[in-house]
Amino acid sequence: MGTVRRSKCSWCSTIGLLAFASVFALWPFTVNSAVLVSEKELSNPEHGRRNLHDIGGSINIDCGIPKDSSYTDEKTELHYVSDAEFIDSGENKKISSEFNTETLQKSLLNVRSFPQGNRSCYTLKPAEGKGTNYFIRATFMYGNYDEQNQLPEFGLYVGVNEWDTIKFENASDVVIKEIIHAAVTDDVYVCLRNTGSGTPFMSTLELRHFDEESYNQTESTALLLYRRYDLGSTTGQIVRFKEDAYDRMWFPYNLPQSRPINTSLDIDTLERTEYELPSTVMRTAVVPENANDTLHFELDAADPTLTFYPFLHFAELEILKRNESREFNIDINGKLWFKAVVPKYLSSETKSRHEPVRGPNLNFSLSKTQSSTHPPILNAMEVYRVKDFLNMPTHQDDVDAIMEIKNQYRVSKFWEGDPCLPLPAWDGLQCSDNGYKPRNITALNLSSSGLTGTIPASIGRLKSLQYLDLSNNSLTGTLPKFLLQLPDLRTVDLSGNKLSGSVPSDFSARIGDGSLSVDGNPDLCVTGPCKKEEKKKNLAVPIIAAVVSSVVVLSVLALLWSYRRKQVPKQVARTHLKGSGRSLKLDNRHFTYNEVLNITNNFQTIIGKGGFGTVYHGLLSDGTQVAVKMLSPSSTQGSDEFLTEVQLLMRVHHRNLVSFTAYCNEGTNIGIIYEYMARGNLAEYLSDKRKDTLTWKARLQIAVDAAQGLEYLHHGCKPPIIHRDVKTTNILLNEKMQAKIADFGLSKCFQVENQSQSHLLTTVVGTLGYLDPEYYNCNRLTERSDVFSFGVVLLEIITGRPALIKSEGNAHIIQWVSAFLERGDIRGIVDPRLQGYFNINSGWKAVETAMACVPLNSNQRPTMSHVLMELKECLEIELAYEQSLETQGVLKESRNTFEMSPLGSEIDTMPLAR
Repeated sequence: MGTVRRSKCSWCSTIGLLAFASVFALWPFTVNSAVLVSEKELSNPEHGRRNLHDIGGSINIDCGIPKDSSYTDEKTELHYVSDAEFIDSGENKKISSEFNTETLQKSLLNVRSFPQGNRSCYTLKPAEGKGTNYFIRATFMYGNYDEQNQLPEFGLYVGVNEWDTIKFENASDVVIKEIIHAAVTDDVYVCLRNTGSGTPFMSTLELRHFDEESYNQTESTALLLYRRYDLGSTTGQIVRFKEDAYDRMWFPYNLPQSRPINTSLDIDTLERTEYELPSTVMRTAVVPENANDTLHFELDAADPTLTFYPFLHFAELEILKRNESREFNIDINGKLWFKAVVPKYLSSETKSRHEPVRGPNLNFSLSKTQSSTHPPILNAMEVYRVKDFLNMPTHQDDVDAIMEIKNQYRVSKFWEGDPCLPLPAWDGLQCSDNGYKPRNITALNLSSSGLTGTIPASIGRLKSLQYLDLSNNSLTGTLPKFLLQLPDLRTVDLSGNKLSGSVPSDFSARIGDGSLSVDGNPDLCVTGPCKKEEKKKNLAVPIIAAVVSSVVVLSVLALLWSYRRKQVPKQVARTHLKGSGRSLKLDNRHFTYNEVLNITNNFQTIIGKGGFGTVYHGLLSDGTQVAVKMLSPSSTQGSDEFLTEVQLLMRVHHRNLVSFTAYCNEGTNIGIIYEYMARGNLAEYLSDKRKDTLTWKARLQIAVDAAQGLEYLHHGCKPPIIHRDVKTTNILLNEKMQAKIADFGLSKCFQVENQSQSHLLTTVVGTLGYLDPEYYNCNRLTERSDVFSFGVVLLEIITGRPALIKSEGNAHIIQWVSAFLERGDIRGIVDPRLQGYFNINSGWKAVETAMACVPLNSNQRPTMSHVLMELKECLEIELAYEQSLETQGVLKESRNTFEMSPLGSEIDTMPLAR
């Protein structure tokens, strides 16, 4: 497929957008699970009589009030404190006076805003510590506190895992997020992540602990509140503490075609029930208007990839005669959920299951049994969304060590929360990517940070440290020997400090090969022991000075030589692409054209072609295989775009991006040398019938790899990079089938401050079939333009079909998949070459994730971070499925095809037709 270019139009093509409408209309991506309430509702919680015996030691924070201030809320009698002791960053702000009404709850009058840094974290230290189930509530009201009249959007995290996304419909919306979380660390971090769509802020933050293990949360899953209803309410007000012992907020709600009933008697007066339900809530209920009817209602989940835990609460409110009964069945999505439920008189009972429910809608039906004389009843309900918390915190030894370093140096950077996650890591830190396992700190850069004192021994406890930069500070003392005991330490820069004493002989080799730099420490004796001699009579001083200077020069030369050998671009020189008018900073990885001829054996082996020219196989002098991309004089890509690719390859470093090796620029001979990808591109594996069929697990792993590369470009680069040409031919595979993103010639960098807006470009570029329709029609480019393209790639991976299907009259793959989705036919969608060897649930989730990427409106698409998380879950489902088959002795594998036998019972687990 050729590259598409279109000049900027002054209007958006309505026809072009409508052409896609039928494809995307049925596939909204997000569910706004935030509870949106009015000022009046939030400011008038129901009073009650219970003591807060279950949440003693709770934490109630009013964000943005002055340090050391506190107050007791008049309505709830909860004591709120300032957030100053829980976080170091941020600014206190007050909402605009136009939103400051008499009924507005006091805690919403001010916020703490975080205009600096990519993430800010509150550190909560509950007395119960880890291994405890916590109920956490975060509340947000924008109220135009920054006088910008621009609604922000940002990420909310608990610890190292994403909790939810904060969005607003207008400036007066109160967004409440509640979560039930099983803590794995003593400290609980609640973090706000800047996603480039406005400044994060918070109004209130509250934490309580559950004494009971009543809900279904685990260390690897959390429960996000989706709905909590007080049915049949007689007051129309929110019920919370004191009436609710856990301070859950119950919102009044009446079901359609139902009537309320109530009692004046208290519920659960004789015993304490597992869920500690408030009597005010449980003494009201709804029943069908007609006694013979079913109590039916539906919740719109919108996103079929989500799973939920419903909790239905019942209590009999009427005294039934001896010959009367109330018995009913509960169905969800047409399947029997509970049979023959009989509520107890004035006693709460909760119905829930350990297996979650799933579907685009949750349809509840409560129907009386044949022997029942009374209709079904429902007093209250809660629905929680299941959220996988798969990321583990940074290794505790590393956390302890870096915290000691922070405290000793009094680091002024915003080091809050977990050091490594959520991304990005703390400023100056780099961490290993261990999948879902605990991460380790691999790089520490505190250069020019005003450090004083000696080098702390805590650094020696960072066992995975590879790079250490403490240069240009005022550190004193001698070189610590623990630096030699770190097994992975490659580079140490201690230059520009006040170190003293003799350099131990063990360090000489490192100084010689350039991996240890100690320049600029005048009192440090690099060669021989330090001796105090009289300056006036010692003629050796000039000689020693000359020797030291020579050593320094040699050290610098050795350092440059070492860096050249290791291909680490640090010292740079300038060159220009002919005719481009743009300068390029290059290191000593510049190859002459003769060198290119030599490593390609006079361009003997062609391994790829494109609009830019031809790619050749090459072999460096040390035996390393490389790919050499040479720009053709007739290239449609052009030298500017070729230069863009060089510049980006030099600054991006990620295991799922093709890495830069060298560059050639001699007259018309312009080329890039990058790592060799032995397995070619993904398109070949999906279309070439001669190649082995990719297993489902292999496809998901490739999708995860590619998503990680794009996620890094969008969120790990400063400024962010939009690829603009994501397609299967630009996803390359190495000998281990690891996928890497390639071809950055059309990529664009945008400054962070402009991320909140779409980027208007004069020229649209990309490839037919993969182009974001909003970008094509309106010239608006955002990171989610890449998300659309990746969604198409993901559909290709799933189906084995190209973006434009010629056999179907050049139908777009999205339209083709949509036809099968309407029938709920997952097996018709997945590549038939797999012969059904895949897990149904994993297949559904992959398809739904792909379709979530391709709505017409870019605002309805997820971020690459969210897509990556969903794909990792798909892979986890498939891996668990294969492991279960292995355990049962069902899985049959061969070295070449990795096939597995399908189970006949698998059809029973297929989701309902969408």
